[in-house]
Amino acid sequence: MDLSVKEARDPGSVGKEVRIQGWVRTRRDSKQFSFVEINDGSCQSNLQVIADNSLPNYESDVKSLGAGASVSIRGEIKESGGKQATELLASELIVHGLADPQTYPLQKKRHSFEKLREWAHLRPRTNTFGGVMRVRNCISRSIHNFFQESGFLYINTPIITASDCEGAGAMFRVTSMNPEQLPRTDGKVDYAQDFFGKSTYLTVSGQLEAEIFACALGKVYTFGPTFRAENSNTSRHLAEFWMIEPEMAFYELTDNMDLAERFLKRVFSDVLQDCEEDMAFFNQWVDKTLLETLKEIIAAEFVRLPYTEAVEILIKSGESFEYPVEWGTDLQSEHERYLTEQHFNSPVILYDYPRSIKPFYMYCNEDGKTVRAMDVLVPKVGEIIGGSQREHRLDVLKGRMGEQGLDPAEYWWYTQLREYGTVPHAGFGLGLERLVQFVTGMGNIRDVIPCPRTPGNADF
Repeated sequence: MDLSVKEARDPGSVGKEVRIQGWVRTRRDSKQFSFVEINDGSCQSNLQVIADNSLPNYESDVKSLGAGASVSIRGEIKESGGKQATELLASELIVHGLADPQTYPLQKKRHSFEKLREWAHLRPRTNTFGGVMRVRNCISRSIHNFFQESGFLYINTPIITASDCEGAGAMFRVTSMNPEQLPRTDGKVDYAQDFFGKSTYLTVSGQLEAEIFACALGKVYTFGPTFRAENSNTSRHLAEFWMIEPEMAFYELTDNMDLAERFLKRVFSDVLQDCEEDMAFFNQWVDKTLLETLKEIIAAEFVRLPYTEAVEILIKSGESFEYPVEWGTDLQSEHERYLTEQHFNSPVILYDYPRSIKPFYMYCNEDGKTVRAMDVLVPKVGEIIGGSQREHRLDVLKGRMGEQGLDPAEYWWYTQLREYGTVPHAGFGLGLERLVQFVTGMGNIRDVIPCPRTPGNADF
């Protein structure tokens, strides 16, 4: 019977004849046998294997094992007298691949996360990054479970698009044309001759397309890769990342807030329940307040606060912020953290932001100055979710496009949704990597994605 290391470490496996496959973490020898620690990525802990000198390949293979070697081991699960509940008494050990201890990068000494990024192909074998990937997997599963159980349809929005959802212009161009022989008309590149007959880009968001399906199917969500060509070399930015974007017909702003709060609480609860060992590891080695913070968020009632009141609180706080606070500007992380960590000691949902700093698709309030936008703020990081009620009034939407220099004709299909059976609707967006970063306490977003894409880095 094949068992994972996680299964083999369970006391219920004692007495079973099994095969374990994985990679060696350490080996230590005594006169008549060797202790070999095996990990297969199924859990934080290793399985101790006892390989005695009766094995026919003990001298030739077992004593050659070092960190990184791959093995298949058959034997019986026994009770252990050590810290672990079980151990494996080997009856057969097959070596699939050795790792030269002189050149294998992952030695017993601790390596910095910066150094490990140079070995992104090997770092999943470390305790930290194995744990990050298991938590990431748990979060992804929880996301799908939450929306599926809530009656949402999972849809796939296009990765290649001709629409700029954010109006930011920081997009990766997609072309099949030869850069050495670009067709030109009147001195400009003629993208009408390109593959799609127009300029196309890697998507920054699936929101606009998701709205198509929300306006026909009710509640939908998209969960896929998005791209930003921003030259931001920071611990919080990636050029390629994954976004969760639900869109809901007949939802207004308050409904959107309720959903976002339930969503976060469900994900955090699932992680604490399903990744107990990994979360204990992160709490011990990365952030000693991690478990406490997540439990407090799950138990908390999120504060709901208009942007205008938030600005007043910040101005009156007496705090010396790096970035000055004034109405009409976006709040910075330091402002958001003050609200969540000091003033309220609770997650906060800010809403009704100035229309001048928000995209065209957000519903305009009657005051003419604000839109029904919302940001969910949590301790330690600030904003973790951004969303809004969407503008469903055709005339207002076209006016907002004009304000931001967008041609409604280029968004003809989006505006047409407002001509044929328009409804109030809302949605939000959440970056998976930001969520994983928050849950694990990891300081750099490049350390919560398998192969980070950042300016100057696409090696792995």
